[in-house]
Amino acid sequence: MEKILDRFLRYVSVDTQSDENSTTQPSTAKQWNLLNMLADELRALGVAVETEEHGYVYARIPANIDAQVPTVGFIAHVDTAPDASGKDVKPQIIENYDGGAIDLKGVPGLRLKPDEFPEMLHYLGQTLITTDGTTLLGADDKAGVAEIMDAVQYMVEHPEFKHGPVVVSFTRDEEIGCGVDSFDVKRFGADFAYTMDGGEIGELEFENFNAASAKLHIQGCNVHPGYAKNKMRNAILIGQELNALLPVNERPEYTENYEGFFHIIAFKGSVEEADFAYIIRDHDRARFEARKALMTRAADFINAKYGAGTVRLELRDQYYNMREQVEPHYHIVEKAVKAMEMAGIRPKIQPIRGGTDGARLSFMGLPCPNIFAGGLNFHGKMEFLPLESMEAAAAVVRNLITLYAEG
Repeated sequence: MEKILDRFLRYVSVDTQSDENSTTQPSTAKQWNLLNMLADELRALGVAVETEEHGYVYARIPANIDAQVPTVGFIAHVDTAPDASGKDVKPQIIENYDGGAIDLKGVPGLRLKPDEFPEMLHYLGQTLITTDGTTLLGADDKAGVAEIMDAVQYMVEHPEFKHGPVVVSFTRDEEIGCGVDSFDVKRFGADFAYTMDGGEIGELEFENFNAASAKLHIQGCNVHPGYAKNKMRNAILIGQELNALLPVNERPEYTENYEGFFHIIAFKGSVEEADFAYIIRDHDRARFEARKALMTRAADFINAKYGAGTVRLELRDQYYNMREQVEPHYHIVEKAVKAMEMAGIRPKIQPIRGGTDGARLSFMGLPCPNIFAGGLNFHGKMEFLPLESMEAAAAVVRNLITLYAEG
């Protein structure tokens, strides 16, 4: 049986970065390189596999017991975030981590330091997988992919391991919020499912942000600066003025737990015209709607001040808090808690300060909590993954399969 570390290293070597500006499904054709690899590996294990043109792999392992039990599913996404390059990833393997700073050798002087990331000290004596500082690592969510594949291989190679029907899917474009736009819940065939897409060991999440994107195009008026008085309207400055209408203390760097935020994620512009992009997040639906209303009022204020059409605002809801869909089936959370305890892990039930495919799947009729995949500092060059956490997550998958087989 392939070691989970070797499997993970193979997967991160494949560039699967998604593209939020694309209109195709998947958003980047290169995601198919890993999707097809996974489909081939599943077929080589004797597992029935289907691929779907919009970028999904569906696999089914039939039960080897006679009892009628629910079908449990496991899902992970193959794409990596647009925030940092996922090309030519060069992982570093740090065995028996001693608590010191780790040199990221691809960038001279760059170090992963516990005084900046104190959670590193939770993993003393363990094996850490880091980046070399030139790319992200891709543990989000190739760790989850590796964990699911490890469990599938274990089932296939250990016929004495009793299980009910198990289904698996690998998806695309989760990082840009459209990972399950064309996901076929009926074709997938699970009664209940779990995304293996959480952070550090023990995390279990069935609450997430309500999420929206806001794109603002600002039309200025460029005039020669020597003759600009009472004529020029600087789109950059108008954008800054609009941004100043949003509460400063409700930015990501000042919020935690259930606190929502406005987050400016991109700016491009000139005096003549500029584009600003935000994401808007809140766990509470009423506060979420209030945040969108505040963004709309800010745009209206600017248009009233500088003239109609100065700002064009495009608001789009992305996903909603899955809690209301999962709570009626709370036994799936309880099973995840028990599966962790069976592996010697203390569960940490907490809200996701982000999103997951499971949120939208829950609203599509498939209750789908989120389980840790083990990585930390996602989406950037400081990302790292304890090997032991990935091994533990694979054990949790196997334990869940056992618990569902017991009915």
